[in-house]
Amino acid sequence: MTRYVVDASVMVKWFVPEVHAEAARGLLHEGFSLSSPDLVRAEIGNVLWKKWRRDELSAEAVEGVLSDLESFTLTIETSEPLVEAAWNVARLYDRSFYDGLYVALAVKNDCALVTADRKSYNALNDGDLAKHLVWVEEIDSEKTGEDPK
Repeated sequence: MTRYVVDASVMVKWFVPEVHAEAARGLLHEGFSLSSPDLVRAEIGNVLWKKWRRDELSAEAVEGVLSDLESFTLTIETSEPLVEAAWNVARLYDRSFYDGLYVALAVKNDCALVTADRKSYNALNDGDLAKHLVWVEEIDSEKTGEDPK
């Protein structure tokens, strides 16, 4: 079973039709063990709130997504032991502390973070952290071993 950390940019695509949604939903198939730090629900809630404010989603749709989140097999891990490592990622790579928590969890779990956040991916996909990052569209090739290009 392939283990991944998934961030909110990927998880939102499980529910909302956006670019890369099909690739993100591919993670929901058997063969993947998924985890996220405990801030993921708050981040997803905030994204949904923004979409509601822009009239992209109804209040009922948001409530449905928030309810459906509980039905996914996802291991939620506490952020407490990740704080120091997250700070180092944020400081050294000029990323948000939130981004640092996802990366720190991937490093702790010796796996990769799957993201659909291009800015974060580009900033972190260099040096030592590259082995801990996967672009959402690369998931099929990760599983099959094919070159995504």
